[in-house]
Amino acid sequence: MSNNRLVADFYELTVGQLMDRRVWDIPIVERDAELLTVLNVLGARNHIWVVNNKEDRILKGVITEHDVLSILAPKKYPSYVFGMPDIRSIQYGTAKTAGDIKCKRLVTCQCEDKILSVLEKMTRYSLRRLPVVDDGKLIGEITLHQLIRKYYDATQYIPITNEQFCAEKKTDEKVD
Repeated sequence: MSNNRLVADFYELTVGQLMDRRVWDIPIVERDAELLTVLNVLGARNHIWVVNNKEDRILKGVITEHDVLSILAPKKYPSYVFGMPDIRSIQYGTAKTAGDIKCKRLVTCQCEDKILSVLEKMTRYSLRRLPVVDDGKLIGEITLHQLIRKYYDATQYIPITNEQFCAEKKTDEKVD
């Protein structure tokens, strides 16, 4: 398969074909989780999806290492600040829960979205991961790291979707 054909085929795959469906392994906290819980999870992961509660998994925001940096770093405001400054801070005691520090502006995707669309969103918004949602419910995530791995696998003639793997397995079974 030519490289151009491989790229074109890769772009046409859907999020549902490549996303991480292991919701139990995705970093999730409830919006009322304490700040220490958030810091503990971020010690092992570089982001956390904030949900209403773990049962309904309605996505409310995301917390990245950058968000925590902004609450850890002491803020210095000049005396002439206009508007409402961001006063979320550990120093001032105004950041106590995941809900206090989460980024509310979310860029999401759905299972039916094409990989090209996901890559364009990642580029436009400078993101490395997108939550996959269905009616506001977090059902998985897709990361740039996963996409790089899947594309590389395709260059090595390794099936990159479950459908391809299952189809090849059925063909192999018939030959035996």
